[in-house]
Amino acid sequence: MYVCGITPYDATHMGHAATYVAFDVLQRVWRDAGHEVRYVQNVTDIDDPLLERAVETGQDWAELADRETQVFREDMAALRVLPPDAYVGAVEAIPLIVEAIAALRERGAAYDVDGDTYFSVSADPGFGSVSHTDPASMRALFAERGGDPQRVGKKDPMDCLLWQSERPDDPAWETALGRGRPGWHIECTAIALHHLGTGIDVQGGGSDLAFPHHEMSAAQAHVLTSGQPYARHYVHTGMVGLDGAKMSKSRGNLVFVSALRGEGRDPMAIRLALLAHHYRLDWEWTPQDLTRAEERLARWREALDRVSGPPAGVLLEQVRGHLADDLDVPAALQAVDRWVEQTRHGGQDETAPALVAQLVDALLGVRL
Repeated sequence: MYVCGITPYDATHMGHAATYVAFDVLQRVWRDAGHEVRYVQNVTDIDDPLLERAVETGQDWAELADRETQVFREDMAALRVLPPDAYVGAVEAIPLIVEAIAALRERGAAYDVDGDTYFSVSADPGFGSVSHTDPASMRALFAERGGDPQRVGKKDPMDCLLWQSERPDDPAWETALGRGRPGWHIECTAIALHHLGTGIDVQGGGSDLAFPHHEMSAAQAHVLTSGQPYARHYVHTGMVGLDGAKMSKSRGNLVFVSALRGEGRDPMAIRLALLAHHYRLDWEWTPQDLTRAEERLARWREALDRVSGPPAGVLLEQVRGHLADDLDVPAALQAVDRWVEQTRHGGQDETAPALVAQLVDALLGVRL
């Protein structure tokens, strides 16, 4: 599994957390089924938004990236998200990226525009098959999400930047491509192919990554591997909103995991608040989400303090069944709710509370 990581110019907000918690559940389901899981995630620790934030705030861009990456990792640990096997920064992956760009050039899929290097989307006959986006929408989304469809000299408006030559006051690395820094999409292509190879079972991320990011990453991979499948499944999480708009750093309408933790809110309640929404659906964060989750967590913990309860076997079967149904975590939570309610009427199984605590921990990632 490869899940696209953060650009670390601000702390982890609830939209980020919802995505990584969702894929954490998927990893737990796979492991519960006996699979060996190889999970890779990147961190885009060199990109325009990061550099712009560093200039705005008068910070060193590398120090900003390191600090916010550490906050992200602490947030994920607090939410009990199992860490990736490989967590790879774009900066450390520059040798891999340069190698991939050179290979694309050899295949005739890369060309220069005023010293910058671009990927030619026409080199992949299947371009568009990941996101199924129509051409007009592609152009609009590309412009909105970091692309430059209007740039003069490109062969196709959708062609994406592979390598940007050095700009004044920007960081740059000396490579076989000349001094410069990598584009966004090739970063994930190079990291994923190096660490996982072709035919990744799941390429994951937020729904806003379907186009252009996942489309471009896949197209580049298809060219590099002579048409081999990049990923078997592309899985996208819904967007989390606040005050009527998608939660995003550019809008500033954010609720940070670290801020909630700083207020003393239980990370397990934060996780439960996220799990209460199906991963594919867009939804809006409200303070009531966390209040309801805290109340649910308290009920669960109270039930597990009892000396006995109903047998845990039926609950385990129900939870596994719901998670096998497109990760229907809300239904799994409701199954636990029903078991908790039944404990009020007593039970004969003294091992049940401990077993339920184990299954909730292992499958849902909630430590009780």
